[in-house]
Amino acid sequence: MSAPLSICWFRQDLRLADNPALVAAAAHGRILPVFILDDDSAGADRMGAASRWWLHHSLVDLNAALGGKLHVARGDARDILPALAAQAGADAVFWNRAYEPWRIARDTDVKARLSAAGVTAASSNGALLWEPWEVQKGDGTPYKVFTPFYRRGCLAAPPPREPLPRPALDLAQDIVAGPASSVDDLRLLPDEGRAAMLAPHWQVGEIGAMTRLQDFIADGLAGYKDGRNLPAKPHVSRLSPHFHWGELSVNQAWYAVRAAIDVPEDDVDNFCAELGWREFSHSLLYFNPDLKRRNLQTKFDAFDWHEDDKMLRAWQSGLTGVPFVDAAMRELWQTGYMHNRMRMVTGSFLVKNLRLHWHHGEAWFWDCLVDADHASNSASWQWIAGCGADAAPYFRVFNPVTQGEKFDKDGAYTRRFIPELAQLPDKYLFAPWTAPQAVLDGAGVRLGETYPRPVVDLKQSREAALAAFARLRDAS
Repeated sequence: MSAPLSICWFRQDLRLADNPALVAAAAHGRILPVFILDDDSAGADRMGAASRWWLHHSLVDLNAALGGKLHVARGDARDILPALAAQAGADAVFWNRAYEPWRIARDTDVKARLSAAGVTAASSNGALLWEPWEVQKGDGTPYKVFTPFYRRGCLAAPPPREPLPRPALDLAQDIVAGPASSVDDLRLLPDEGRAAMLAPHWQVGEIGAMTRLQDFIADGLAGYKDGRNLPAKPHVSRLSPHFHWGELSVNQAWYAVRAAIDVPEDDVDNFCAELGWREFSHSLLYFNPDLKRRNLQTKFDAFDWHEDDKMLRAWQSGLTGVPFVDAAMRELWQTGYMHNRMRMVTGSFLVKNLRLHWHHGEAWFWDCLVDADHASNSASWQWIAGCGADAAPYFRVFNPVTQGEKFDKDGAYTRRFIPELAQLPDKYLFAPWTAPQAVLDGAGVRLGETYPRPVVDLKQSREAALAAFARLRDAS
């Protein structure tokens, strides 16, 4: 008599180590590993182009790790999984939970359909250190402010589970009738030019994720507390896409950095607090399913946003004429990533200097980021716009000139992404419109031709934003 067969439904957990669903499936018996591209259920929340590029390569890597036995499908998982379980003779389906509203609704329906068919359906926590419902205030309500969420909630809760070892796998094959689908059949890749632009910056997959973690601990963790604000320095982990796609679990990172040798405790604590912000974002999403679309502070529903397609395109293209902003927007397009300090600078510029709705920024980042995450992207945009639960104060407007002078002192980051300004002296690099004509001529810069003039006056736009925010405050 053959061993029981289960389906391990891979989703945003594309790894073999520390995978609770895979461990459960391995304990059950033989495994049919499955991935379903379910754009049908995602609807308007279907992933953007950069995410699809990453997913393609991550699935290729996972399939190779599984010896080519990953079953790939495309369509509505609510229909595909019960049918696949019946066809394969699987008596159980295991998966790791996800927290996007559409996934929760879909997964609830999948579990009901499987149960009705007599198939065991079991989900595990493979994505978070603590489940959202495990970290709440004493009165049973969710936290709305990060610091107490992390310090009184997370750090006072039982510690995260230790990472699980990679299980021994008995993978099923040749049990599903019909022609096999390949990762290529999912048609995830963008045009060749975009793919070629992203590829040099990443090692996608579980091995690449672990390599990145080890490199960060060796070269970037010491000095993280202060260095994480410097976009030209190696003191950010760049692990966010690996976390999002589950090539590395946050549990693995949590325990690895805490085991690091000869690293100042402040640096470790600050990195773990950033993992805590990721947890907080997921908590906000879980308790506010419309986080992506509705202001948490409803008074912002009346805010006086502008609509200006020309301004928006200039911001998206890195052609605002404000170098520190433009460098970040070009980093985003060229690499699928943006340094966290720069996300705050560009976000502030969009919603406060240009006064364009944060929805525009959220949508552009969603399409361009390889780490585009429903919870983190939505919560961060609400934070910078000032409308989130734990938001930046309305009067905090990042000055992109002084931000550049402070965090990119030698201009290495800015010059990398704006080579047309490379010859400008540091004194004028972040505000080339203030440079004497002779300096511009000597650097080969022709404002309005080789590099744009600013699309907005920084001082005047800041004052206008503060006035608009003040009106909103006074009306509430």
